[in-house]
Amino acid sequence: MSLCINPYCLQPDHPGNDNNRFCQSCGSDLVLQNRYRVMRLLSDTSGFGKVYEAYERSTPKILKVLKEGHNANLKVVELFQREAFVLQQLNHPGIPHVEADGYFQFFPRDEVEPLHCLIMEKIDGPNLMQWMKQQGGHPVGERQAINWLRQLAEILHLVHQKSYFHRDIKPQNIMIRPSGQLVLIDFGAAREMTYTYLAQVSGGTGNITRISSAGYTPPEQEMGQALPQSDFYALGRTFVYLLTGKQLNDTSIYDSMTDEMHWRVHAPQISSKLADFIDRL
Repeated sequence: MSLCINPYCLQPDHPGNDNNRFCQSCGSDLVLQNRYRVMRLLSDTSGFGKVYEAYERSTPKILKVLKEGHNANLKVVELFQREAFVLQQLNHPGIPHVEADGYFQFFPRDEVEPLHCLIMEKIDGPNLMQWMKQQGGHPVGERQAINWLRQLAEILHLVHQKSYFHRDIKPQNIMIRPSGQLVLIDFGAAREMTYTYLAQVSGGTGNITRISSAGYTPPEQEMGQALPQSDFYALGRTFVYLLTGKQLNDTSIYDSMTDEMHWRVHAPQISSKLADFIDRL
């Protein structure tokens, strides 16, 4: 099935679309950038965008499209464009590949406002939240945890070397390739480390966009003062979930009165040395 991405199309899945260049319902182009044909909607539950599966000939891709209602919000548009810019600079199997022209604007038929689009490599595999559910919620062992820690530290080292930090590390944003390679995704929240940003953080001034994921976001980031080290806090919290199989707001591991995590008793399969390292993160 060939799908029209025009948000105002009355029948985006028109049965006549498959063998045509233009949508048989609204007339919009079905072959984006003369290269990509959209096949199905994967998700529209995100607050900012829709995610589609598209194909460049026989190669599957992921197409992210900013919801049209956010076009007037320049900060949201900037975050969307930033994801493409960051990913274009990073070449690593642990990061989705985006080509130089991966960000583009698409104008539906008779519309004056464009749709902001980002095409990227499709990662075959579940994210870590989905993977845990597939495993019946059983915690990971020490060898697996150390292997994954090494992979993610290598990915973050590359990101930080490019003067960026991710700002939204959590199980849902880490995927597993069939080879076992972890892939860090969703760089829309990534922030460049500049002297201007450092001055705003140290001085407590400036309009810094705050990104928050309950349970994983470090306190300084909640206040708009994230640093590269903040990624490691979120990484540590991610491994608390992986090593215990418990959600971070579970009262058996989290005391909301003291804001403390008491997780180690629920991870007897790991050494105290690894547990100490996770706590340090």
